This record gives sequence, structure tokens and C-alpha cells, in this order.
Amino acid sequence: MEKSNSFAYYLNKYLAIHLPGERGLATNSIMSYRDTFSLFLEFLKSEKKLQPERLPMSFLTRELVVEFATWLEDVRECRISSRNQRITAIRAFSKWLSYENPEFLKLSSDLVDLKLKKDAKPMVNYISVDAMQCLLSQPDSSTKDGLRDLTLIALMYDTGARVSEIADLKFDAIRFDAPPTVRLTGKGNKARIVPLLPKTVEYLIAYMSRFGINAQSSRERYVFTSHSGKRFSRSGIKYILDKYVNAAKSSNSCLLPENVSPHTLRHSKAMHLLQSGVHIVYIRDILGHAGLNTTERYAKADTTMKREALSKAEIEMPPPPQLPLSIKKPNKLILGDIEDDMAAWLKNFSM
Repeated sequence: MEKSNSFAYYLNKYLAIHLPGERGLATNSIMSYRDTFSLFLEFLKSEKKLQPERLPMSFLTRELVVEFATWLEDVRECRISSRNQRITAIRAFSKWLSYENPEFLKLSSDLVDLKLKKDAKPMVNYISVDAMQCLLSQPDSSTKDGLRDLTLIALMYDTGARVSEIADLKFDAIRFDAPPTVRLTGKGNKARIVPLLPKTVEYLIAYMSRFGINAQSSRERYVFTSHSGKRFSRSGIKYILDKYVNAAKSSNSCLLPENVSPHTLRHSKAMHLLQSGVHIVYIRDILGHAGLNTTERYAKADTTMKREALSKAEIEMPPPPQLPLSIKKPNKLILGDIEDDMAAWLKNFSM
């Protein structure tokens, strides 16, 4: 079998060249495709006893993908939405294959026609204003880690940021001069400017002071890092949030729902804005939320309008710690060897 006709060859080219180069997808999107194929390899090895590194492209069939979908539900116990997401990724791969090599036109047609399962739309998971205030009261801001965690949760909530946007946030994206703002880069590498409320700015300044972070010399530094200086991962942020959610539940078991994720804070901000009478167009612009469909006739809200909108939903937060008088507000702020071990290559694949 020629390497140029192998599954490994085409998967390598798709992930390492097509998605980042030709489509220009963001790293998080590419990693989602990678995760799909990591699961697919696990299925091939555990259920079909196949070694994907040596497979010709002819092994990929509609029937096999249907079996994979069933395995995701029955063995992995994935939700229908997750199952559909994985199948959509494989369909996109097969469509690209047909452009790369007309030999795969039949395969592409078979898989593109593969229907997704209908899934009931889940209810928006959000928490009340009282629950949010309870959650924000849990970190002990007198300690370094507590202040960092309070700043992280407050910033994530106040800006309605996705967890990946907070994980990727660097200090050069924060403006401390009036009017303070933060530049968030979301899906599809689309950036948006979101105003920062005064209390959140105070948290950030206190956090930088406590950790000895200089705004000018730390512009390329990630805002939230571990003690080793590494950027917080999405799972690391979730771990921090879970800790305080559990503490809040201990103090008031009825106030918070069973599941509270970083995305719950984003939903909560949207709901609190809506409940405060903020127009849905402004909410769309603040959150960068593609799900809030608007038309071109709606003008995007400028920074002043966004700030007024955010202020309407401002909630009472714990006071920030006192700073020494000497502290002043800052002015401004591959290809791997896929032929040897495809699973290991996918695991270590990064952009």
C-alpha cells in the first residue's frame, strides 16, 4: 500500500495542513476534530481490532461510521449532541477527501447523506443573581490563590466569556485606561471588545499587585497561570470553578443547580442582562453569540452602549483587598510521525 493512499496520510494532511492553512480554523476547532479522530481510532482498535496506521482509505465506509456512532452512544455513553458532533466532523473530512481525490466521491456522497439524530434542545443552564453572588463570596481574597480565583470567576461572568477565551487571554488584550475594556477572541478567531465594570477592574489591579505583575512588561503573558507559570487549561479553570461551586452548595444547597460549568456563567450573564431589560442586540454584541440571530439592519452596539448595558446587570460583589498606597493603577494595559503510532500522534498534535 502506498503511503499516499493511506488513512494516516490523508488524516495527517487534513489536520495539519487543510484545517489550519486552507480553512484557517482556530486552534480549539482543530483540536475538536483531533478529538473526534482520537475516539475513532479507539473504536477501530478496541472494537474492530484494526491498526489504523496501516489501513488503506478503502476501509472507511458508511457502515463503519454508523457502527462508530452506535459505539459512541452505547459504549462511551455520549449524549446525542456529542455523537452528532463527531459524525459531523467525519462528514467534513469525507467531503474534503472528494476534493483531494475524485476516487472518494462515492464515499463522500454516502457519508454526507448520513443523517444526524434528532436531539431535544437542552434548556439554557443558568444560575440566579443570588446564586452568582453566593459563588463570588466563596474565594478568600486575602490569599493569593483566592484573589486569583475570584478575579477569574468575576471576569468570566462579567464579560460573558467562553472558557477558551479566558484561558487564551493575555494582558495585552486588557485596557485599563478609561474606558477599560478587554478584547476577547472567540470562535473563528473573531475578536470583540467588551467593557470592564469598575469592580472587575479593581480585582484585576489587586491581582496583578499581589502577584507582582507589571502591565507594561507582561503584555504577552497569559492573565491566568498556574504556579509553574503555565497557562490555565479549560479543565483547570473548570476545576477551580467546581471547587467554589461545591463550597457554595455547602453554604446553601438549594441555591445552585446540580451542574454548574464555566459556560453556565456565560448563560447566566446573558439571562441577567435580558432580565434587566437589555436589548437582545446588545447581548449578542457583548457575548459574540452567533446563536442570537440578527440582521444587518441592526447596528452593532458601540463601547458606550455596551457599558451602559453591562451596568444594568451589575451585581454586588465582595470588596477587593486593600492595596498598599504605593501601588498605582497601571496606565495600559508537524507534523508528527503518524505512520508509527497514529493514536500517539493525535494525542500530541497541537497547533
